[in-house]
Amino acid sequence: MREEKHIIGYGESGNSKEVFYSINPSGKENSAVYFHQATAEEVNQAVQQASSSFALYRKIPAARKAAFLNAIAAELENCGDALITTCMQETALPRARLEGERARTTGQLRMFATLVAEGSWVDARIETALPDRKPLPKPDMRYMNIPLGPVAVFGASNFPLAFSVAGGDTASALAAGCTVVVKAHPAHPATSALAGKAIQRAAQSTGMPDGVFSLLFDSGTQTGAQLVTHPLIKAVAFTGSYRGGKALYDMAVRRPEPIPVFAEMGSTNPVFVLPEAAQQKGATIAEAYSASVAMGVGQFCTSPGMLFYPQQAADFNGQLSNVFSNITGGVMLAAYMYHAYQAGVEERLALPAVATLASGKAPDTTDTHVVTPVLMTTHSDELITQPLLREEIFGPASIAVPVTTREAMLALAHSLPGQLTATVHGTAEELPAWQELLDILEQKAGRVVINGFPTGVEPVSAMVHGGPFPATTNSSSTSVGTAAIYRFVRPVCYQNMPDALLPAELQESNPMGIYRMVNGGRAFTQL
Repeated sequence: MREEKHIIGYGESGNSKEVFYSINPSGKENSAVYFHQATAEEVNQAVQQASSSFALYRKIPAARKAAFLNAIAAELENCGDALITTCMQETALPRARLEGERARTTGQLRMFATLVAEGSWVDARIETALPDRKPLPKPDMRYMNIPLGPVAVFGASNFPLAFSVAGGDTASALAAGCTVVVKAHPAHPATSALAGKAIQRAAQSTGMPDGVFSLLFDSGTQTGAQLVTHPLIKAVAFTGSYRGGKALYDMAVRRPEPIPVFAEMGSTNPVFVLPEAAQQKGATIAEAYSASVAMGVGQFCTSPGMLFYPQQAADFNGQLSNVFSNITGGVMLAAYMYHAYQAGVEERLALPAVATLASGKAPDTTDTHVVTPVLMTTHSDELITQPLLREEIFGPASIAVPVTTREAMLALAHSLPGQLTATVHGTAEELPAWQELLDILEQKAGRVVINGFPTGVEPVSAMVHGGPFPATTNSSSTSVGTAAIYRFVRPVCYQNMPDALLPAELQESNPMGIYRMVNGGRAFTQL
Protein backbone atom coordinates (compact mmCIF):
# COMPACT_ATOMS: atom_id res chain seq x y z
CA MET A 1 0.00 0.00 0.00
CA ARG A 2 1.46 3.35 -1.07
CA GLU A 3 0.51 6.75 0.27
CA GLU A 4 0.39 9.88 -1.86
CA LYS A 5 0.20 13.32 -0.26
CA HIS A 6 -0.90 16.75 -1.40
CA ILE A 7 1.75 18.92 -3.02
CA ILE A 8 1.76 22.38 -1.45
CA GLY A 9 4.52 24.45 -2.98
CA TYR A 10 7.80 22.68 -2.30
CA GLY A 11 6.29 20.63 0.53
CA GLU A 12 3.80 17.80 1.06
CA SER A 13 0.88 17.33 3.41
CA GLY A 14 -1.49 14.52 4.34
CA ASN A 15 -3.29 15.45 7.54
CA SER A 16 -6.73 13.93 6.98
CA LYS A 17 -7.55 10.40 8.14
CA GLU A 18 -10.14 10.21 5.36
CA VAL A 19 -8.63 8.53 2.32
CA PHE A 20 -9.65 7.23 -1.09
CA TYR A 21 -8.03 4.86 -3.56
CA SER A 22 -6.85 4.78 -7.13
CA ILE A 23 -9.14 2.40 -9.04
CA ASN A 24 -8.79 0.62 -12.38
CA PRO A 25 -12.01 1.36 -14.32
CA SER A 26 -11.97 -2.07 -15.99
CA GLY A 27 -12.69 -3.57 -12.58
CA LYS A 28 -9.65 -5.81 -12.67
CA GLU A 29 -7.72 -4.40 -9.76
CA ASN A 30 -7.25 -1.75 -7.14
CA SER A 31 -3.85 -0.19 -7.68
CA ALA A 32 -3.19 -0.06 -3.91
CA VAL A 33 -2.43 3.65 -3.87
CA TYR A 34 -4.35 5.82 -1.46
CA PHE A 35 -4.81 9.56 -1.14
CA HIS A 36 -5.78 11.83 1.72
CA GLN A 37 -8.84 14.00 1.35
CA ALA A 38 -7.73 17.64 1.50
CA THR A 39 -8.62 19.39 4.74
CA ALA A 40 -9.88 22.97 4.84
CA GLU A 41 -6.56 23.97 6.42
CA GLU A 42 -4.57 22.37 3.60
CA VAL A 43 -6.66 24.10 0.93
CA ASN A 44 -6.17 27.42 2.67
CA GLN A 45 -2.43 26.81 2.99
CA ALA A 46 -2.11 26.06 -0.72
CA VAL A 47 -4.04 29.19 -1.68
CA GLN A 48 -2.18 31.38 0.79
CA GLN A 49 1.15 30.19 -0.62
CA ALA A 50 -0.13 30.73 -4.16
CA SER A 51 -1.07 34.30 -3.24
CA SER A 52 2.27 35.04 -1.56
CA SER A 53 4.29 33.55 -4.41
CA PHE A 54 2.20 35.39 -7.01
CA ALA A 55 3.67 38.70 -5.84
CA LEU A 56 7.09 37.31 -6.77
CA TYR A 57 6.22 35.13 -9.77
CA ARG A 58 4.39 37.84 -11.70
CA LYS A 59 7.59 39.93 -11.70
CA ILE A 60 9.89 37.14 -12.88
CA PRO A 61 11.32 37.91 -16.35
CA ALA A 62 9.69 36.20 -19.30
CA ALA A 63 12.79 34.18 -20.13
CA ARG A 64 12.76 32.54 -16.70
CA LYS A 65 9.03 31.74 -16.93
CA ALA A 66 9.70 30.15 -20.31
CA ALA A 67 12.51 28.10 -18.79
CA PHE A 68 10.10 26.90 -16.10
CA LEU A 69 7.54 25.75 -18.68
CA ASN A 70 10.22 23.99 -20.70
CA ALA A 71 11.49 22.31 -17.53
CA ILE A 72 7.98 20.97 -16.78
CA ALA A 73 7.87 19.43 -20.26
CA ALA A 74 11.27 17.82 -19.73
CA GLU A 75 10.29 16.46 -16.31
CA LEU A 76 7.13 14.88 -17.75
CA GLU A 77 9.27 13.16 -20.35
CA ASN A 78 11.72 12.09 -17.64
CA CYS A 79 8.86 10.28 -15.87
CA GLY A 80 9.34 7.68 -18.57
CA ASP A 81 7.13 4.64 -18.79
CA ALA A 82 5.95 4.97 -15.18
CA LEU A 83 3.63 7.82 -16.14
CA ILE A 84 2.16 5.91 -19.07
CA THR A 85 1.64 2.58 -17.26
CA THR A 86 0.12 4.31 -14.23
CA CYS A 87 -2.28 6.19 -16.47
CA MET A 88 -3.21 3.00 -18.34
CA GLN A 89 -4.10 1.34 -15.02
CA GLU A 90 -6.28 4.23 -13.92
CA THR A 91 -8.07 5.00 -17.20
CA ALA A 92 -8.05 1.79 -19.31
CA LEU A 93 -6.83 3.98 -22.18
CA PRO A 94 -4.36 2.33 -24.60
CA ARG A 95 -0.64 2.99 -24.52
CA ALA A 96 -0.48 4.64 -27.95
CA ARG A 97 -3.23 7.11 -27.03
CA LEU A 98 -1.47 8.09 -23.80
CA GLU A 99 1.96 8.38 -25.36
CA GLY A 100 0.44 10.70 -27.94
CA GLU A 101 -1.31 12.66 -25.20
CA ARG A 102 1.92 13.13 -23.27
CA ALA A 103 3.56 14.46 -26.44
CA ARG A 104 0.65 16.86 -26.83
CA THR A 105 1.01 17.95 -23.21
CA THR A 106 4.72 18.66 -23.49
CA GLY A 107 4.11 20.34 -26.84
CA GLN A 108 1.58 22.70 -25.25
CA LEU A 109 4.03 23.62 -22.51
CA ARG A 110 6.77 24.37 -25.02
CA MET A 111 4.35 26.32 -27.19
CA PHE A 112 3.51 28.60 -24.27
CA ALA A 113 7.19 28.86 -23.36
CA THR A 114 7.90 30.19 -26.86
CA LEU A 115 4.97 32.61 -26.61
CA VAL A 116 6.14 33.96 -23.24
CA ALA A 117 9.76 34.31 -24.28
CA GLU A 118 8.82 36.28 -27.43
CA GLY A 119 6.60 38.60 -25.35
CA SER A 120 4.30 40.30 -27.87
CA TRP A 121 1.27 38.48 -26.42
CA VAL A 122 1.00 41.21 -23.74
CA ASP A 123 -0.49 43.44 -26.49
CA ALA A 124 1.61 46.47 -25.52
CA ARG A 125 0.08 49.76 -26.69
CA ILE A 126 1.71 53.17 -26.38
CA GLU A 127 0.26 56.61 -26.94
CA THR A 128 2.99 59.21 -26.51
CA ALA A 129 2.32 62.55 -24.89
CA LEU A 130 1.44 65.73 -26.77
CA PRO A 131 2.12 68.40 -24.17
CA ASP A 132 1.39 71.25 -26.58
CA ARG A 133 -2.00 69.94 -27.72
CA LYS A 134 -4.84 72.47 -27.41
CA PRO A 135 -7.09 73.02 -25.60
CA LEU A 136 -5.65 70.32 -23.28
CA PRO A 137 -2.34 68.45 -23.39
CA LYS A 138 -2.42 64.74 -24.18
CA PRO A 139 -0.84 62.56 -21.45
CA ASP A 140 1.51 59.64 -22.10
CA MET A 141 -0.50 56.41 -21.83
CA ARG A 142 0.78 52.83 -22.01
CA TYR A 143 -1.29 49.65 -21.95
CA MET A 144 -0.51 45.96 -21.50
CA ASN A 145 -1.95 42.74 -20.08
CA ILE A 146 -0.93 41.65 -16.59
CA PRO A 147 -1.79 38.39 -14.73
CA LEU A 148 -4.96 38.10 -12.65
CA GLY A 149 -3.59 36.20 -9.64
CA PRO A 150 -3.86 32.66 -8.26
CA VAL A 151 -5.90 30.35 -10.52
CA ALA A 152 -7.80 27.21 -9.47
CA VAL A 153 -7.57 24.47 -12.12
CA PHE A 154 -9.80 21.39 -12.15
CA GLY A 155 -8.34 18.33 -13.87
CA ALA A 156 -10.52 16.73 -16.55
CA SER A 157 -11.49 13.07 -16.55
CA ASN A 158 -11.18 12.31 -20.26
CA PHE A 159 -7.69 13.72 -20.90
CA PRO A 160 -5.63 12.64 -17.87
CA LEU A 161 -2.53 14.43 -19.17
CA ALA A 162 -3.42 17.14 -21.70
CA PHE A 163 -6.37 18.61 -19.75
CA SER A 164 -5.23 17.66 -16.29
CA VAL A 165 -2.52 18.62 -13.81
CA ALA A 166 0.09 19.77 -16.35
CA GLY A 167 -2.39 20.40 -19.16
CA GLY A 168 -3.37 23.46 -21.13
CA ASP A 169 -5.11 25.31 -18.29
CA THR A 170 -2.08 25.04 -16.01
CA ALA A 171 0.34 25.83 -18.83
CA SER A 172 -1.53 28.93 -19.98
CA ALA A 173 -2.08 30.22 -16.43
CA LEU A 174 1.61 29.83 -15.55
CA ALA A 175 2.55 31.44 -18.87
CA ALA A 176 0.36 34.43 -18.04
CA GLY A 177 2.24 34.88 -14.77
CA CYS A 178 -0.41 33.38 -12.51
CA THR A 179 0.22 30.85 -9.78
CA VAL A 180 -1.84 27.66 -9.87
CA VAL A 181 -3.64 25.38 -7.43
CA VAL A 182 -4.89 22.20 -9.12
CA LYS A 183 -7.65 19.99 -7.82
CA ALA A 184 -6.79 16.53 -9.18
CA HIS A 185 -9.55 14.50 -10.81
CA PRO A 186 -10.41 11.52 -8.58
CA ALA A 187 -10.55 9.18 -11.60
CA HIS A 188 -6.76 9.32 -12.09
CA PRO A 189 -5.11 10.55 -8.87
CA ALA A 190 -1.92 8.47 -9.18
CA THR A 191 -1.31 9.88 -12.66
CA SER A 192 -1.97 13.34 -11.26
CA ALA A 193 0.55 12.79 -8.46
CA LEU A 194 3.29 11.91 -10.94
CA ALA A 195 2.55 14.97 -13.05
CA GLY A 196 2.36 17.17 -9.97
CA LYS A 197 5.76 16.03 -8.74
CA ALA A 198 7.18 16.75 -12.19
CA ILE A 199 5.94 20.36 -11.94
CA GLN A 200 7.28 20.64 -8.39
CA ARG A 201 10.74 19.46 -9.51
CA ALA A 202 10.69 21.90 -12.41
CA ALA A 203 9.75 24.78 -10.11
CA GLN A 204 12.61 23.96 -7.76
CA SER A 205 15.22 23.46 -10.48
CA THR A 206 14.39 26.78 -12.15
CA GLY A 207 14.15 28.78 -8.92
CA MET A 208 10.45 29.59 -9.01
CA PRO A 209 8.81 30.88 -5.80
CA ASP A 210 7.67 28.28 -3.25
CA GLY A 211 3.92 28.06 -3.86
CA VAL A 212 3.85 28.77 -7.59
CA PHE A 213 2.13 25.38 -7.94
CA SER A 214 0.13 23.12 -5.60
CA LEU A 215 -1.88 19.94 -6.12
CA LEU A 216 -4.76 18.83 -3.91
CA PHE A 217 -6.70 15.54 -3.82
CA ASP A 218 -10.36 15.03 -2.99
CA SER A 219 -12.84 12.39 -4.14
CA GLY A 220 -15.79 14.71 -3.59
CA THR A 221 -16.72 18.35 -4.11
CA GLN A 222 -15.67 20.02 -0.85
CA THR A 223 -12.15 21.00 -1.95
CA GLY A 224 -13.39 22.38 -5.25
CA ALA A 225 -16.04 24.48 -3.54
CA GLN A 226 -13.50 25.87 -1.09
CA LEU A 227 -11.11 26.77 -3.88
CA VAL A 228 -13.73 28.58 -5.94
CA THR A 229 -15.03 30.56 -2.96
CA HIS A 230 -11.62 31.37 -1.48
CA PRO A 231 -11.15 35.17 -1.61
CA LEU A 232 -7.55 34.87 -2.85
CA ILE A 233 -8.44 32.80 -5.95
CA LYS A 234 -8.89 35.12 -8.92
CA ALA A 235 -10.01 32.77 -11.72
CA VAL A 236 -11.14 29.17 -12.30
CA ALA A 237 -10.53 26.77 -15.20
CA PHE A 238 -12.67 23.64 -15.50
CA THR A 239 -13.30 20.91 -18.08
CA GLY A 240 -16.11 18.47 -17.38
CA SER A 241 -19.87 18.11 -17.13
CA TYR A 242 -22.47 20.84 -17.45
CA ARG A 243 -23.68 20.12 -13.93
CA GLY A 244 -20.20 20.46 -12.42
CA GLY A 245 -19.17 23.52 -14.42
CA LYS A 246 -22.43 25.38 -13.80
CA ALA A 247 -22.20 24.68 -10.06
CA LEU A 248 -18.70 26.18 -9.91
CA TYR A 249 -19.79 29.16 -12.00
CA ASP A 250 -22.75 29.83 -9.70
CA MET A 251 -20.46 29.73 -6.65
CA ALA A 252 -18.03 32.15 -8.27
CA VAL A 253 -20.61 34.77 -9.24
CA ARG A 254 -22.17 34.69 -5.76
CA ARG A 255 -18.88 35.63 -4.11
CA PRO A 256 -18.56 39.12 -2.61
CA GLU A 257 -15.91 39.57 -5.32
CA PRO A 258 -17.14 37.57 -8.34
CA ILE A 259 -14.41 35.96 -10.45
CA PRO A 260 -14.33 34.53 -13.97
CA VAL A 261 -14.94 30.81 -14.43
CA PHE A 262 -13.76 29.35 -17.72
CA ALA A 263 -15.73 26.11 -17.74
CA GLU A 264 -15.81 23.86 -20.80
CA MET A 265 -18.93 21.78 -20.20
CA GLY A 266 -19.48 19.58 -23.22
CA SER A 267 -21.31 19.70 -26.51
CA THR A 268 -23.30 17.59 -28.96
CA ASN A 269 -21.16 18.84 -31.88
CA PRO A 270 -23.75 18.57 -34.68
CA VAL A 271 -22.79 17.39 -38.16
CA PHE A 272 -24.82 18.58 -41.19
CA VAL A 273 -24.66 16.64 -44.47
CA LEU A 274 -25.87 18.55 -47.52
CA PRO A 275 -27.74 16.82 -50.37
CA GLU A 276 -25.00 16.59 -53.01
CA ALA A 277 -22.43 15.43 -50.46
CA ALA A 278 -24.82 12.71 -49.28
CA GLN A 279 -25.27 11.49 -52.84
CA GLN A 280 -21.64 11.67 -53.95
CA LYS A 281 -19.74 10.79 -50.75
CA GLY A 282 -22.37 9.14 -48.57
CA ALA A 283 -20.45 5.93 -47.84
CA THR A 284 -17.26 7.80 -46.98
CA ILE A 285 -19.07 10.24 -44.69
CA ALA A 286 -20.99 7.44 -42.96
CA GLU A 287 -17.79 5.52 -42.24
CA ALA A 288 -15.87 8.54 -40.98
CA TYR A 289 -18.80 9.72 -38.86
CA SER A 290 -19.16 6.32 -37.18
CA ALA A 291 -15.43 6.21 -36.46
CA SER A 292 -15.57 9.69 -34.98
CA VAL A 293 -18.46 8.76 -32.67
CA ALA A 294 -16.62 5.66 -31.43
CA MET A 295 -13.16 7.23 -31.15
CA GLY A 296 -11.89 6.92 -27.59
CA VAL A 297 -15.19 5.21 -26.66
CA GLY A 298 -16.88 8.54 -27.41
CA GLN A 299 -15.17 10.18 -24.45
CA PHE A 300 -14.09 13.34 -26.24
CA CYS A 301 -15.80 16.67 -25.64
CA THR A 302 -15.87 17.08 -29.44
CA SER A 303 -17.39 13.67 -30.19
CA PRO A 304 -20.26 14.19 -32.68
CA GLY A 305 -23.60 13.48 -31.01
CA MET A 306 -25.96 14.62 -33.77
CA LEU A 307 -26.15 14.01 -37.50
CA PHE A 308 -28.56 15.82 -39.83
CA TYR A 309 -28.90 14.56 -43.40
CA PRO A 310 -31.45 14.79 -46.26
CA GLN A 311 -34.25 12.26 -45.93
CA GLN A 312 -34.23 11.81 -49.70
CA ALA A 313 -30.77 10.21 -49.49
CA ALA A 314 -32.13 6.72 -48.81
CA ASP A 315 -28.82 5.06 -49.59
CA PHE A 316 -27.06 7.19 -47.01
CA ASN A 317 -29.39 6.00 -44.26
CA GLY A 318 -28.58 2.37 -45.10
CA GLN A 319 -24.86 3.05 -45.42
CA LEU A 320 -24.81 4.72 -42.03
CA SER A 321 -26.68 1.86 -40.36
CA ASN A 322 -24.41 -0.79 -41.87
CA VAL A 323 -21.18 0.94 -40.97
CA PHE A 324 -22.23 1.86 -37.45
CA SER A 325 -23.25 -1.73 -36.66
CA ASN A 326 -19.60 -2.76 -37.15
CA ILE A 327 -17.93 -0.27 -34.79
CA THR A 328 -16.81 -1.46 -31.37
CA GLY A 329 -17.24 -0.01 -27.88
CA GLY A 330 -14.94 -0.28 -24.90
CA VAL A 331 -14.32 0.47 -21.25
CA MET A 332 -15.46 3.84 -19.93
CA LEU A 333 -13.03 5.94 -17.93
CA ALA A 334 -14.92 5.52 -14.66
CA ALA A 335 -17.85 3.60 -13.23
CA TYR A 336 -20.00 6.71 -12.84
CA MET A 337 -19.50 7.55 -16.52
CA TYR A 338 -20.58 4.04 -17.49
CA HIS A 339 -23.80 4.32 -15.48
CA ALA A 340 -24.51 7.84 -16.81
CA TYR A 341 -24.06 6.62 -20.39
CA GLN A 342 -26.42 3.68 -19.94
CA ALA A 343 -29.02 5.87 -18.24
CA GLY A 344 -28.76 8.55 -20.93
CA VAL A 345 -29.35 6.08 -23.77
CA GLU A 346 -32.25 4.41 -21.95
CA GLU A 347 -33.88 7.74 -21.17
CA ARG A 348 -33.88 8.81 -24.80
CA LEU A 349 -35.03 5.47 -26.17
CA ALA A 350 -37.97 5.63 -23.77
CA LEU A 351 -39.34 8.58 -25.76
CA PRO A 352 -42.04 7.45 -28.23
CA ALA A 353 -40.48 9.12 -31.28
CA VAL A 354 -36.93 7.81 -30.69
CA ALA A 355 -35.72 4.47 -32.03
CA THR A 356 -32.46 2.59 -32.46
CA LEU A 357 -31.09 2.90 -35.99
CA ALA A 358 -28.01 0.75 -35.32
CA SER A 359 -26.04 -0.75 -32.46
CA GLY A 360 -22.33 -1.34 -32.50
CA LYS A 361 -20.43 -4.29 -31.11
CA ALA A 362 -19.27 -5.01 -27.59
CA PRO A 363 -15.54 -5.75 -27.39
CA ASP A 364 -14.41 -9.29 -26.68
CA THR A 365 -13.35 -8.74 -23.09
CA THR A 366 -14.19 -9.69 -19.53
CA ASP A 367 -13.66 -6.11 -18.35
CA THR A 368 -16.44 -4.33 -16.52
CA HIS A 369 -17.94 -0.94 -17.38
CA VAL A 370 -17.92 -1.80 -21.09
CA VAL A 371 -20.35 0.09 -23.32
CA THR A 372 -21.74 -0.59 -26.79
CA PRO A 373 -22.10 2.24 -29.34
CA VAL A 374 -25.69 3.24 -30.09
CA LEU A 375 -27.03 5.24 -33.02
CA MET A 376 -30.57 6.51 -32.42
CA THR A 377 -32.92 8.26 -34.80
CA THR A 378 -35.91 10.58 -34.51
CA HIS A 379 -37.93 13.15 -36.48
CA SER A 380 -36.64 16.69 -36.88
CA ASP A 381 -39.75 18.17 -35.24
CA GLU A 382 -39.18 15.96 -32.19
CA LEU A 383 -35.61 17.14 -31.80
CA ILE A 384 -36.69 20.78 -31.88
CA THR A 385 -39.46 20.32 -29.30
CA GLN A 386 -37.70 17.85 -26.97
CA PRO A 387 -34.79 19.54 -25.11
CA LEU A 388 -33.44 16.21 -23.82
CA LEU A 389 -32.48 15.17 -27.35
CA ARG A 390 -30.25 18.24 -27.71
CA GLU A 391 -28.21 17.34 -24.61
CA GLU A 392 -24.90 15.52 -24.71
CA ILE A 393 -24.51 11.84 -23.87
CA PHE A 394 -20.89 11.35 -22.84
CA GLY A 395 -19.87 8.17 -24.64
CA PRO A 396 -20.28 6.49 -28.06
CA ALA A 397 -23.91 7.43 -28.66
CA SER A 398 -25.34 9.67 -31.35
CA ILE A 399 -28.67 10.56 -32.87
CA ALA A 400 -29.29 10.70 -36.63
CA VAL A 401 -32.08 12.94 -37.90
CA PRO A 402 -33.36 12.77 -41.50
CA VAL A 403 -34.46 16.19 -42.73
CA THR A 404 -37.05 16.79 -45.45
CA THR A 405 -36.41 20.37 -46.57
CA ARG A 406 -33.84 23.15 -46.58
CA GLU A 407 -36.08 25.16 -44.26
CA ALA A 408 -36.16 22.27 -41.79
CA MET A 409 -32.35 22.03 -41.85
CA LEU A 410 -32.02 25.73 -41.06
CA ALA A 411 -34.66 25.46 -38.32
CA LEU A 412 -32.68 22.66 -36.69
CA ALA A 413 -29.54 24.78 -36.76
CA HIS A 414 -31.42 27.69 -35.19
CA SER A 415 -32.77 25.43 -32.41
CA LEU A 416 -29.36 24.27 -31.22
CA PRO A 417 -27.84 25.56 -28.00
CA GLY A 418 -24.22 26.70 -27.92
CA GLN A 419 -21.69 24.18 -29.18
CA LEU A 420 -17.94 23.62 -29.15
CA THR A 421 -18.06 22.60 -32.82
CA ALA A 422 -20.40 22.42 -35.78
CA THR A 423 -19.57 20.54 -38.98
CA VAL A 424 -20.89 20.80 -42.53
CA HIS A 425 -20.27 18.30 -45.33
CA GLY A 426 -20.94 19.69 -48.77
CA THR A 427 -19.50 19.77 -52.27
CA ALA A 428 -17.60 22.80 -53.50
CA GLU A 429 -20.53 23.62 -55.76
CA GLU A 430 -23.29 23.46 -53.12
CA LEU A 431 -21.59 25.05 -50.12
CA PRO A 432 -22.01 28.67 -51.38
CA ALA A 433 -25.76 28.09 -51.65
CA TRP A 434 -25.81 27.13 -47.96
CA GLN A 435 -24.13 30.30 -46.68
CA GLU A 436 -27.17 30.92 -44.47
CA LEU A 437 -26.49 27.66 -42.62
CA LEU A 438 -22.86 28.64 -42.10
CA ASP A 439 -23.93 32.05 -40.81
CA ILE A 440 -26.18 30.38 -38.25
CA LEU A 441 -23.52 27.93 -37.14
CA GLU A 442 -20.83 30.55 -36.56
CA GLN A 443 -23.23 32.06 -34.02
CA LYS A 444 -23.68 28.68 -32.37
CA ALA A 445 -20.17 27.22 -32.20
CA GLY A 446 -16.58 28.07 -31.37
CA ARG A 447 -15.23 26.05 -34.32
CA VAL A 448 -16.94 25.45 -37.69
CA VAL A 449 -15.56 22.43 -39.58
CA ILE A 450 -16.01 21.89 -43.32
CA ASN A 451 -15.80 18.36 -44.76
CA GLY A 452 -14.09 16.90 -41.72
CA PHE A 453 -14.94 15.77 -38.21
CA PRO A 454 -14.52 17.62 -34.94
CA THR A 455 -12.69 14.97 -32.91
CA GLY A 456 -9.07 16.02 -32.64
CA VAL A 457 -8.36 19.46 -31.19
CA GLU A 458 -5.06 20.75 -32.55
CA PRO A 459 -3.13 22.71 -29.88
CA VAL A 460 -2.08 25.51 -32.25
CA SER A 461 -2.34 29.28 -32.17
CA ALA A 462 -5.45 29.44 -34.39
CA MET A 463 -7.48 26.87 -32.44
CA VAL A 464 -10.69 27.79 -30.62
CA HIS A 465 -11.89 25.24 -28.10
CA GLY A 466 -14.84 27.06 -26.64
CA GLY A 467 -18.25 28.28 -27.65
CA PRO A 468 -21.50 29.90 -26.53
CA PHE A 469 -23.28 28.73 -23.39
CA PRO A 470 -23.91 25.95 -22.43
CA ALA A 471 -20.79 24.63 -24.19
CA THR A 472 -18.80 27.01 -21.99
CA THR A 473 -19.44 29.71 -19.43
CA ASN A 474 -17.44 32.28 -21.41
CA SER A 475 -17.82 32.32 -25.18
CA SER A 476 -15.05 34.90 -25.66
CA SER A 477 -12.33 32.46 -24.61
CA THR A 478 -10.61 29.26 -25.72
CA SER A 479 -9.01 26.57 -23.57
CA VAL A 480 -6.70 25.33 -26.36
CA GLY A 481 -4.14 27.31 -28.37
CA THR A 482 -2.04 30.31 -27.47
CA ALA A 483 -5.11 32.54 -27.08
CA ALA A 484 -5.91 30.53 -23.94
CA ILE A 485 -3.45 32.76 -22.09
CA TYR A 486 -5.86 35.71 -22.32
CA ARG A 487 -8.27 34.05 -19.89
CA PHE A 488 -5.90 34.80 -17.02
CA VAL A 489 -4.91 38.41 -17.67
CA ARG A 490 -6.41 41.87 -17.48
CA PRO A 491 -5.34 45.14 -19.11
CA VAL A 492 -3.73 48.00 -17.19
CA CYS A 493 -3.03 51.51 -18.44
CA TYR A 494 -0.01 53.41 -17.06
CA GLN A 495 -0.47 57.17 -17.43
CA ASN A 496 2.55 59.47 -17.24
CA MET A 497 4.55 56.70 -15.57
CA PRO A 498 8.32 57.38 -15.43
CA ASP A 499 10.13 55.16 -17.89
CA ALA A 500 12.24 53.45 -15.23
CA LEU A 501 9.11 52.35 -13.37
CA LEU A 502 7.32 50.92 -16.40
CA PRO A 503 7.27 47.20 -17.15
CA ALA A 504 10.01 46.26 -19.62
CA GLU A 505 7.40 45.66 -22.32
CA LEU A 506 6.45 49.36 -22.26
CA GLN A 507 9.79 51.09 -21.76
CA GLU A 508 11.11 53.54 -24.33
CA SER A 509 14.01 51.33 -25.42
CA ASN A 510 11.81 48.26 -25.96
CA PRO A 511 14.36 46.04 -24.17
CA MET A 512 12.40 42.87 -24.96
CA GLY A 513 12.30 43.65 -28.66
CA ILE A 514 8.56 42.95 -29.02
CA TYR A 515 5.96 44.22 -31.44
CA ARG A 516 3.97 47.08 -29.93
CA MET A 517 1.21 49.42 -31.07
CA VAL A 518 2.66 52.93 -31.00
CA ASN A 519 0.34 55.87 -31.70
CA GLY A 520 -2.06 53.60 -33.57
CA GLY A 521 0.49 51.70 -35.69
CA ARG A 522 2.51 48.56 -35.13
CA ALA A 523 6.18 49.09 -34.38
CA PHE A 524 9.18 46.91 -33.61
CA THR A 525 11.49 49.71 -32.60
CA GLN A 526 12.60 51.92 -29.79
CA LEU A 527 10.63 55.13 -29.39
